[in-house]
Amino acid sequence: MSQFFTIHPDNPNPRLIRQAAEVLRDGGVVVYPTDSCYALGCHLDDKDAVTRIRQLRKLDEHHHMTLMCRDLSEISRYAQVDNSKFRLLKNNTPGSYTFILKATKEVPKRLQHPKRSTIGIRVPDHRVALALLEELGEPMCSTTLILPNEEGPLNDAGHIRDLLEKQVELVIDGGAVGVDFTTMFDLTGDVPVLLRRGKGDVAPFGIED
Repeated sequence: MSQFFTIHPDNPNPRLIRQAAEVLRDGGVVVYPTDSCYALGCHLDDKDAVTRIRQLRKLDEHHHMTLMCRDLSEISRYAQVDNSKFRLLKNNTPGSYTFILKATKEVPKRLQHPKRSTIGIRVPDHRVALALLEELGEPMCSTTLILPNEEGPLNDAGHIRDLLEKQVELVIDGGAVGVDFTTMFDLTGDVPVLLRRGKGDVAPFGIED
């Protein structure tokens, strides 16, 4: 049975955050809140945990996994970012965006798109998620918590625990966070390409609503 932590969204309990980070380091899959919806996360280097997340969501190898990062310097370590992309990211992170970028050698091959060598990158604007990333000291491998038989992301932590108590090690209840996807951009080319409209505003990227 999974553990269940209730963590205040604006003032995260440091002790519970440390315990959650230990669950990740020990190979656990964690449900946690973000600024758009709840997500599934695991340790970057844990192959088995990543496989479990893919199986839980029924994702194939072509689905972009996302690295949840705490800041721009971390992004630059795991993704190829030139000056123009750096400025774009600086002006729009943290926020409800996922960016597809060319991966660096720091990203395990199994997490990269098999043909494009790309990875999803995100800096969440949620204190629980950022506190967990800070405590962990490295990115989490992550994906939106949307189950194969559901039309959208799940938002009730108690319901999530009921559904996944035997499939994840920890559910963090950070309150209601919404059911919106992030806005997704492909930044591998010279200009941003909108892949998915979501919570994040598209105007800063030169796209009209």
